[in-house]
Amino acid sequence: MAAFLIRRLLHSVFVVLAITLVIFVLVRMTGDPVSIMFQAGEPTKEAITELRKNLGLDEPVHVQFGLYLKDMFTGNFGTSFRTGESVIDMMKEKMGATLLLAFGGMFVALLIAIPVGIISAVYRGSVADFFGRIFSLLGISFPNFWLGIMLIIIFAVKLGWFPASGYEGLEYLVLPSVALGLILSGILARLVRSSMLEVMNQQYINTARSKGIKEWLVIIKHGLRNALIPTVTFIGLQFGTLLGGTVIIEQVFSWPGIGRMLIDAISQRDFPVIQGSVIILSFLMIFVNLLVDISYGFIDPRIRQGGGKSE
Repeated sequence: MAAFLIRRLLHSVFVVLAITLVIFVLVRMTGDPVSIMFQAGEPTKEAITELRKNLGLDEPVHVQFGLYLKDMFTGNFGTSFRTGESVIDMMKEKMGATLLLAFGGMFVALLIAIPVGIISAVYRGSVADFFGRIFSLLGISFPNFWLGIMLIIIFAVKLGWFPASGYEGLEYLVLPSVALGLILSGILARLVRSSMLEVMNQQYINTARSKGIKEWLVIIKHGLRNALIPTVTFIGLQFGTLLGGTVIIEQVFSWPGIGRMLIDAISQRDFPVIQGSVIILSFLMIFVNLLVDISYGFIDPRIRQGGGKSE
């Protein structure tokens, strides 16, 4: 098990370094941030040179990358070119709102996907199964930003039931959570349905029925509990997708999270904020995937020996 953990940790460190290098290079291909910072006036060459020196942009790119890596491993992700604030402090301020939205989206997804998946599996081939599969297909097909705009038009502008943007209370969480969760619910409903179909054909289900246990109890206690094992694993792997999805949804709903901060930073070429936001979000995704991989190692010894599927 120790060798398995070391192998996974080294793999994660390599992925982090690769992501950092790619982000660092791509960000610098977007243009010179100094040109945007002086766009309101006509600065002298001396002023531009001085500003580039102060921002550390006068060094060769490989030197900048080396210095960034050195600071990153001490927990320093730099300061914003625009505000002078620490990137870590900015992330701490916005992270709560982003995680709240991600968990809200996951709650909506589970609230819809589990009953739809169960009903589709239990009543396989029925009208309910047909509509359940149509719902799953629609959920996969629609882009979440389009769904977010439709929700704003219908439930905020036309009906006035929920606020359209910002965050001043839980009612502001409803529409962005639905926009984020509906897409994921389509995928989850398909997974729950297929898992339930497999489980409900097992011998222990027939044994439970033969003992006279009520059908709904067989479905919930013996069927759903076992069918949720692959679903829970999938949810862990989808955490990164949810965080990525919040970037767009936060912009649509003016949600005060990391995604909106990241979009603003991109438009202003605020290199430290872009790099820090993407790298820290990547850390979270890699950490969750690492936990899932480690849990596989505990569940299935073949994975620890290098012969499992995740290898």
